[in-house]
Amino acid sequence: MNKARVLFVASEIEPYLKESPIATMGRYLPQGIQEKGKDIRTFMPRYGLINERRNQLHEVIRLSGMNLIINDTDHPLIIKVASIQQARMQIYFIDNDDYFQRKYMLTDKNGKFYKDNDERAIFFARGTIETVKKLGWSPDLIHCHGWFSAMTPLFIKRAFRDNPLFSNTKIVTSIYNDAFDAKFNRDFGAKVKMAGITEKDLKHYKKGTYVSTMCGAIDYSDGVIIATDNLDPEIAAFIEETKVPVLPLQARENYVEAYNNFYDQILGDVSA
Repeated sequence: MNKARVLFVASEIEPYLKESPIATMGRYLPQGIQEKGKDIRTFMPRYGLINERRNQLHEVIRLSGMNLIINDTDHPLIIKVASIQQARMQIYFIDNDDYFQRKYMLTDKNGKFYKDNDERAIFFARGTIETVKKLGWSPDLIHCHGWFSAMTPLFIKRAFRDNPLFSNTKIVTSIYNDAFDAKFNRDFGAKVKMAGITEKDLKHYKKGTYVSTMCGAIDYSDGVIIATDNLDPEIAAFIEETKVPVLPLQARENYVEAYNNFYDQILGDVSA
């Protein structure tokens, strides 16, 4: 039987960014799942504060060069890659000069939320999917970490559902304590919309808040993992309402085993 393929889409990964719950999970979970016998690929944004020379990032020319249109503007997609040698794991980085050259992640030097964070997140999600298409790698399951990856479930389940690489792909979304207080621009829904996505599909995303964005991701997920002990009450209520399979918060010492078993539950007999 072929190995089950798991795609990790994470907003942060150690050692490229400082330690955080998402970055730690982004670093060690893929390694653990790979050691459990699954085939993995891992993607993150190439934020400008990541030192390319120190971390030995290099551009993958054969994967770069595509333009993604967001808000009627062309944005070149640049793909870079680096290796975590001790984990025998490659990390793919989604890059673009307009969105990811600045030296801060999501807020400027004064702590102000970037006005184009909505477009940056859309670009990251779409860039990851387009790169996986170029790789010709069909994921059995995609695991999304952090709100910055929250458009991925919608795109996979609606815009790319007829693509044979993704037609049977399952989605798992982890919920962290990574809320933001800002609100996306009013035209956020219009920016997200692609062929295959209806106005009804955008009912959550159009609100432009952290909670609505995560509810949108949950709506198009086949499973949810709670990765915080401070879950937003509105998100908790929405999870309960949707009846989606849920893995509760796990202790550090056994989370890889629990996550792997949860994947198998979502996949059914794919990885049997």
